Amino acid sequence: MSPFLVLSTIICYFIVLFAISYIAGRKADNQGFFVGNRKSPWYVVAFAMIGSSISGVTFISVPGMVAVSNFSYLQMVLGFVIGQLIIAFLLIPLFYKMNLVSIYEYLETRFGVSSYKTGAWFFFISKMLGASVRLFLVCVVLQLLVFQPLHLPFILNVVFTVSLVWLYTFRGGVKSLIWTDSLKTFCLVASVLLCIYYIASELNLNFNGMMRTIVDNVYSKMFFFDDVNDKRYFFKQFLAGIFTMIAMTGLDQDMMQRNLSCKNFKDSQKNMITSGIFQFFIILMFLMLGVLLYVFTAKSGINNPIKSDELFPMIATHGYFPQIVGLLFVLGLVSAAYSAAGSALTALTTSFTVDILGGTKKKGEVETVKVRKLVHIAMSVLMGLVILAFNLLNNTSVIDAVYILASYTYGPILGMFAFGVFTKKQVHDKYVPIVAILSPVLCFILQKNSEAWFNGYVFSYELLIMNALFTFTGLLLLGKKK
Repeated sequence: MSPFLVLSTIICYFIVLFAISYIAGRKADNQGFFVGNRKSPWYVVAFAMIGSSISGVTFISVPGMVAVSNFSYLQMVLGFVIGQLIIAFLLIPLFYKMNLVSIYEYLETRFGVSSYKTGAWFFFISKMLGASVRLFLVCVVLQLLVFQPLHLPFILNVVFTVSLVWLYTFRGGVKSLIWTDSLKTFCLVASVLLCIYYIASELNLNFNGMMRTIVDNVYSKMFFFDDVNDKRYFFKQFLAGIFTMIAMTGLDQDMMQRNLSCKNFKDSQKNMITSGIFQFFIILMFLMLGVLLYVFTAKSGINNPIKSDELFPMIATHGYFPQIVGLLFVLGLVSAAYSAAGSALTALTTSFTVDILGGTKKKGEVETVKVRKLVHIAMSVLMGLVILAFNLLNNTSVIDAVYILASYTYGPILGMFAFGVFTKKQVHDKYVPIVAILSPVLCFILQKNSEAWFNGYVFSYELLIMNALFTFTGLLLLGKKK
C-alpha cells in the first residue's frame, strides 16, 4: 500500500473526528471534561463503550492468536459478561450514591488518604503502561506502512500519533469522547465485517460455506475442560474473565468515567449490560476473521509470520486482496487504537488532577482548568516516552503482556475495593501501601515457582485473583478495632 494513501485515510478520518470533538466539547467545563456533566444518553455510551473496550491490540492480536489458543479466548469473554453484570448491580449504584468524580475517592472515604493515593497511583502506573503498549503496536504498524517508506524516524511517528490523541481530547474530555468513540465503534465494526466479507469472497465462500469452514476448522474449538495445567482450561479463563472485567472496567477510572457520565445509575446499568453483550459478538467476529486468514494462507501457500500479531497486517496490506481491504484494516486499527489511547489520556488527566494533585478540592474552577490542561500535556509527553521505551525492547507480541500487566497492577486495587465493599473492618491506613506493593511481589514469586510447587500448574490470567487475595489478606492483618 502507498504510504500517502494510508496517511490520507488517517487524515480524512481525523478531520471528521476533530469536527465531532469540537462540536461536542466546545462548551465543556471541568465537570464536562471529567464526567460529561452526567448528561450522556445511555444508549450512546453503550455504543461508544464497544469502541473503547476493543483496542488496537485486540484488532491485531486476536485474529492471529487462534492458531495457538483456538477460540478459548471466548471462555474469558463469557467471564467478561458476568463481570459486567456484577459491576452494573454492585459498583455502579455505590459510585452514583457517593457522587464520585474519581472512583478512587471511595478508598479515601472508606479507609483514608494513604489507601486513596495507593489506588490512584496503581491505576496511574497500570493505565500509562497499558495504554502505551496498545498505542506502541499502532506506531509499529504505521512505521511499516508510512514512516519507514518515507525514511522518517520512529520518534517522529510517536510525536505524530500522540499529538493527534492530545488534539481531539484536550478540549472536551469525556464529553467529547462519548461521541468520538461512537464514530470509532462504527468504523471498527464496519471494517471487521467488510474484511470478513472480502476474504470470504476471495475464498469463494458464501455465508453458509464460510460458517461451515469456520465451525469445521480445528482452530474454532472453544471449550477446554481436560487439562487443569493448560492455560486454556475453562475455569481458569472464565474466572479470570470475571475478575479482569471487574478490575479493568469496574475499578478503572478510564472505563468508569464514561459510565458515570450517564444521567443516573439505572441508565448506566443499561449501558453496562448492553455493551457487555455486544462485546462478546464483536470479539467472536475477530476470531472468525482469524480462522479465515489462516485458511487463506494455507490455500495460497503463504508462509505464516513468526509472530501471530503480524498475520492480519501482512495479509491486509501486502496486496493479497483488493486495496479496499488494506484501507479498511488501517481505518479499523486507527479507530480501535485511538479510541483506547484517547480515553486513557483523559482518564489519566482526571485521576492525576483529582486524586494525586487534589485539583478539585483545593482550587477554584479557573485554576483547576489551568492545572488540568498542564497535566493533559504532561501525560501526553510521558505516554510518548513510554512508547519509545517499548520500541527499544522490540517486542510486539503484546496481548498477553497487557493482561499479565493488569494482573500485577489491578490486583491490589481489586483487593482494596473488595475488602471495602464486603467487610466493615477498618485498617491501619498508613500501612496499606506496603501491602499493595508486597502483593504483586508475592504473585511474581508464585508465578515463577508454580510448576515446581504445584505439580506442573501454570498460572495464566487468574494471577489477578491471587494478587487480589494477597491484598485482601494483608488488609485483614492490618485490621484495627473500632
